[in-house]
Amino acid sequence: MTTTAAYRERLHVPLRWWVQGTMLVATLWLALVVAIPGHIAWSVTAACLLLLATLFGRYGGVEVRVEDGELRVGRAHIAAEHLGPAVALDAEQTRRTAGVEADARAYLVLRPYLDRAVRLRIDDPVDPAPYWLIATRDPDGLAAAINAML
Repeated sequence: MTTTAAYRERLHVPLRWWVQGTMLVATLWLALVVAIPGHIAWSVTAACLLLLATLFGRYGGVEVRVEDGELRVGRAHIAAEHLGPAVALDAEQTRRTAGVEADARAYLVLRPYLDRAVRLRIDDPVDPAPYWLIATRDPDGLAAAINAML
């Protein structure tokens, strides 16, 4: 049985990170190629590019999904019956909620390249997290999908 997700988003790192990372590795290659034999410089550069792609892929590979009465954010998941209402936050509200108004027990999925988020209360008495704060490109869409599931 195949189900369609009510909401699905992958938190990819932005293109500018890939460009800057590639330029960093290119600069490393330039420094190495003049100092050590070419085949070693190319090998080190290839390993660095592979490391860069792996790190960006894992960091940007977090998927936010609302489907089948459950919210999944990366490896974490929670059933709808344990969720309170979701609220879409603007950039300033997100900054405050993740900063000065933050609760150390909260579950946070934040990315520095996303300035908006969704805050949702957790109504599970055995869960120590009072709320989840999830960075997203579409906070209104994610909040609507979560609230529709409740």
